Amino acid sequence: MALVIAAGFLAHYWRFHAFEMTGRYETATLLTAIVLVFSLGMSGAYGSQRGKPFLRQVSRLLIGWIAAAGILLSLSFFLKVSGDYSRLWFITLLLIGFSLSLLMRLGVFLLLRQLRAGGRNLKSVLLVGAGGETEQRLSNGRALGESGFTIAHTLAFAEGGPQWLDDLVQAVNEHAVHEVWLCLPLSEGGALRSILYALRHHTVEVRFIPEWGDIPLLNHKVSHIAGLYSLDLSCSPMDGPARVIKRLEDMLLGALISLMIVPVCLAIGIAIKLTSPGPILFKQHRTGINGKRFKVYKFRSMVLHQEESGGVTQATRSDARITPLGAFLRRTSLDELPQFFNVLQGRMSIVGPRPHALAHNEYYKDLVESYMQRHKVKPGITGWAQVSGYRGETDTLEKMQKRVEYDLWYIDNWSLWLDLKIVFLTVFKGFINKNAY
Repeated sequence: MALVIAAGFLAHYWRFHAFEMTGRYETATLLTAIVLVFSLGMSGAYGSQRGKPFLRQVSRLLIGWIAAAGILLSLSFFLKVSGDYSRLWFITLLLIGFSLSLLMRLGVFLLLRQLRAGGRNLKSVLLVGAGGETEQRLSNGRALGESGFTIAHTLAFAEGGPQWLDDLVQAVNEHAVHEVWLCLPLSEGGALRSILYALRHHTVEVRFIPEWGDIPLLNHKVSHIAGLYSLDLSCSPMDGPARVIKRLEDMLLGALISLMIVPVCLAIGIAIKLTSPGPILFKQHRTGINGKRFKVYKFRSMVLHQEESGGVTQATRSDARITPLGAFLRRTSLDELPQFFNVLQGRMSIVGPRPHALAHNEYYKDLVESYMQRHKVKPGITGWAQVSGYRGETDTLEKMQKRVEYDLWYIDNWSLWLDLKIVFLTVFKGFINKNAY
């Protein structure tokens, strides 16, 4: 509230060259401070940030300020007082206020980080583990101290024995820990009830950090569904606001690029018609989001031919089926340009896992674990695997495994900035590739 009031005075000086405000501006500033505190409280900005990244604080702070601005604008509209206040003053108040609150939180974050690096302001943890990878990471993790925690003692898990439960209680008492972290395999979930019962007389916080082992996870998180908590193991990030942002990105970039490439597409279409008999476009069914089939469009780069037994043969180096013009189109990725129409249709995205032929999906889904998880999002014209060098023929199982690995990493780490980075890399190094033939 103090920062908002200070921002109100600074904004008034910026707009009217005087710190002294009239009554209505004082009232508006105080109301802004109250509404903002309410909005930040609702966004979770006042909750504990220990162990959480600073970007989480920034996002919650931004959400709170945007919500407060919306509430204040709505109030001014319904009360018909918007004309009584300077719009420039209000915008300046928001910008200065957000900047001050962001700087304050950054300062506190850096101060706490410095204190924790010196061994202060730390919560002690009793780590219970079964020798898994998660336990080892927590025991050796340098970032644990910066997050505000320190491992006071490690206790090896022994399944359900009364003596072990007594040892657990004794360790909690002896080390005076604040929290108990249980790093156990999912198969040991039945021991949780005994552990919680043994610690019923203590006020320590108990956290269950499952040892996932070799279970492939995708966008895993905890959700609240139908009044119950769900531990999501494999979900798409393209949900809620992310889905809207992704579609807006595709529509804006797709429309802009489509307008720019119209002359190029016309020239390519004429060249294909003049150099080889057959249609200009090659159409083939591919697997899209959630396993739904769609028809993908490309400029035809091969002579007309019939695949044996309805199969699909990947193009190889010096493939006799590829026309001279087609070789150039494939090498420069110009054969992919018609897929921007698929993007405008909503069946593809500009950035995403490349769609494979249906026959390849049937072949690789039993050979590559989590292969079909690629289809939790829309397929793309370009993708993280392509700009990372995994483009072209997948003549070995290892190449396909690496491509799927990069595709799943993209899905698990999706953001608007990652998409823009991939588009940027595609422009400078993704179009022409030695593996494209």
